[in-house]
Amino acid sequence: MTSVTIASRALLLAGAAISLPALAFAQEAAQPEEMAQPATEEAAPATGAAPESDQIIVTATKREQTLQDVPIAVSVTSGQTIERAQIRDIKDLSSLVPSLRVNQLQSSANTNFFIRGFGNGANNPGIEPSVGVFIDGVYRSRSAAQIGDFPDVERIEVLRGPQSTLFGKNASAGVVSIVTAKPSFTFGGNAEASYGNYNAVVLKGLVTGPISDTVAVSLAGGYNRRDGTQHDLGTGIDVNDRNRWFVRGQVYAEPTTGLRVRLIGDYGRITELCCATVNLRPSGSTDAIRLLGGNVNTPDQAFSNKVYSSYRPENDIKNYGLSGQVDYDLGPLTFTSITAYRKSRTFANTDADFTSADLIGEFSADTKIRTFTQELRVATNIEGPLNFLAGAYYFNENIDQTGALKWGADARGYADVLVRSISQNQLSLGGLEALFGGLSGQDFSGRFFAVGQGMDEKYRLKNDAFSVFGQADFKIGDRVTLTGGVNYTKDRKRFATDVQTSDVFAQLDIAGLRTAAANFGIAQYIGREFFGVPVASAEQVQGFAAANPAGFAQINSVAQARTAPLLGLTKLQYLPAFLNVPNAVEPGRTRDSKVSWVARVAFDVTDQINLYASYATGFKASSINLSRDSRPSALDQNAIESAGIQMRNQTYGSRFAGPEYAKVYEIGLKADWKVATANIALFQQSIEGFQSNVFTGSGFILANAGKETVKGIEFEGTVKPASGWLFSAAFTYLDARYDSFKLSAVGDLSGTDPAGIPSLSTTFAAQKDFELPGGDHLIIRGDYHYESPSQIVEGMPAFLDFGVAAAVDAARPFRREVSEVNASITWAMQMGLELTVWGRNITNDRYLLNAFDSPAQPYSISGYTNQPRTWGGTVRYKF
Repeated sequence: MTSVTIASRALLLAGAAISLPALAFAQEAAQPEEMAQPATEEAAPATGAAPESDQIIVTATKREQTLQDVPIAVSVTSGQTIERAQIRDIKDLSSLVPSLRVNQLQSSANTNFFIRGFGNGANNPGIEPSVGVFIDGVYRSRSAAQIGDFPDVERIEVLRGPQSTLFGKNASAGVVSIVTAKPSFTFGGNAEASYGNYNAVVLKGLVTGPISDTVAVSLAGGYNRRDGTQHDLGTGIDVNDRNRWFVRGQVYAEPTTGLRVRLIGDYGRITELCCATVNLRPSGSTDAIRLLGGNVNTPDQAFSNKVYSSYRPENDIKNYGLSGQVDYDLGPLTFTSITAYRKSRTFANTDADFTSADLIGEFSADTKIRTFTQELRVATNIEGPLNFLAGAYYFNENIDQTGALKWGADARGYADVLVRSISQNQLSLGGLEALFGGLSGQDFSGRFFAVGQGMDEKYRLKNDAFSVFGQADFKIGDRVTLTGGVNYTKDRKRFATDVQTSDVFAQLDIAGLRTAAANFGIAQYIGREFFGVPVASAEQVQGFAAANPAGFAQINSVAQARTAPLLGLTKLQYLPAFLNVPNAVEPGRTRDSKVSWVARVAFDVTDQINLYASYATGFKASSINLSRDSRPSALDQNAIESAGIQMRNQTYGSRFAGPEYAKVYEIGLKADWKVATANIALFQQSIEGFQSNVFTGSGFILANAGKETVKGIEFEGTVKPASGWLFSAAFTYLDARYDSFKLSAVGDLSGTDPAGIPSLSTTFAAQKDFELPGGDHLIIRGDYHYESPSQIVEGMPAFLDFGVAAAVDAARPFRREVSEVNASITWAMQMGLELTVWGRNITNDRYLLNAFDSPAQPYSISGYTNQPRTWGGTVRYKF
């Protein structure tokens, strides 16, 4: 599709969107419906009635501005909208922000954020996310630190495109900024209790008030518990449950004129049974599992909420931190310091074979992350033509991870079935142990795939980054503003591994043993047939070969053919020896630096319509592969062999992925006619070196895509046709393509569409506030979220064995299409009590979140499904 065609389609969509308020005053973007909400929860009426203000204040540019005046692509969701839409978790935010997608996959700690189709970071603690998440100005480096319910959330801002000149920590794809309400000098608060299906219980509340004329405090907390939505027929328990709580305290002080101090401390805990995985396509290996007495769901049961495992999954996450922000006004300047220390510890243990057979007895990871950040900045806020912001940012992080992958009690039986299949029933596992034992002179009896064998892993990563940044706005007359900004980032990482394997079979030299087996067979045949001995000596074989070259060639050909199946056994060497780093060739260090910048012009066409055009670049430093799949680069193979440090069965892959370089061209329009608003952004965004983390069935391969480009258009609009009515509509149209990705984990993907990016995402919402006698209000709200069909696999390795055409056919069933309906009815009483009945995914729309090659099961496909319908009631009291 040409860029002209895309632009014409985008403009047609935009034109249709702009015409909506003129024709019907009936729609608005799900994100900016909160444009009609107040800037803070304190400004909202206690009854929950629709506020009279048409503006919401945002700090996307680090200064307070109305959403319509901010000349960037930003979506804002207010705390009141989060309440009305029953956003139960940050991952539910996707139903309000079409450009944002949030996925939780293999554990409670693995949450991926995507903006405009770009995102990564889960499944590997060494990968920094491309989408940066900030809570009250503090960067949260890993997804385990970003999950939680917020009873005191003021707003959530989603900034689309690379962000560097206003955030010291570069984010190459975008930013999610969560802002909580600071303590109030007026006593107040709220308390909330919910009950829903699956025995869901949510309790949360906030109390705030002054302790002196200059100091105010607040205390917020929450508890979220729910039975599992999936029944595990292997263990008899329910999984995909909720069991989490948190507490956060704040102190806000204004000790002198112009000085403001805000201190925040929080602690959260998650202990859940997550996450259920279903089989989407069985294979011969699936039949082998059933022969062992194990089980796995059939594809037609993928959405039956039933799965199979051999042991309980564990997820235990502790997350806590302290932060302090100091603001001081000195004339026209405001100086700001934000200091934060955070610590996160995550333990997960998952039955990684996803069957009731005990193939993998342990797949655990214990990760500790300690992060210190310091930001200093100075900003102006004056009426003159020039305003600027300048700052410096320091980031220090230490990651320590230990883990293990061990064979379970059924591994030997399963391996025996596979060995028989590969050898065409000529060998059993016991026979193979005897054969290889005899050839090598070792005793392998009972040692192949023995329970408890596997890998023990230790990884360490130290990251130091420093950046200086700044941005200036210069007004030309009353209607034109020029903006320029720059960021310089320097990043250094040091990493080390200590991985040891006890898997005896994975350390065998099968090629050498196959040669030995062929030679033994030749000697046995020649000795028996020509020399009358059980096995001919080496001299006898050599003499026979010299005297009968044609005959020997025929015997050798037969021996090679009969022993060839042994080479197929290399597919069962899942856990080969590991070359640790640093070593004589690999220092275990990366150093990156880059200048990023932004240039923008904004034009106020009228008091109601603003136009802007911008070009921005972004940068994300190298990410480290902290997993058993961290293997030397093939470029280092010669050096490793020359140094004599290669391991038996040495494999090559990637220790790290190089930096990401992002750039975006964007033009936009923002309009506010009071009764209606419209925001439009037309853009082309690309990332060179996108850090792709692809699962291959045995592990994750971290690699840089050459270049990925997304062209698209975003629209957000609101309309208020009459008192009490609020309609919203939003859509995001994306055309994504790998311009170049030759060295992906699954082959050359150049010219293909990246997985997981729908071409169209839309949200429609409607809210009606009926004012009742006595000052009460009845508020009815509904929203609909749709994503067009999109592929969720990216050239699965198993498909490649069937050829390209078969691969396409096999992948076609594994597509995602989203069509979710959410609704709520609230009776908001004048005295502060609110009663709400709500439902999410009311139509029980089921779809796949992801699909991948089943671990240790060749040609079998597994995947994750979305959450089924949930509903309940909520009682909330505001005082």
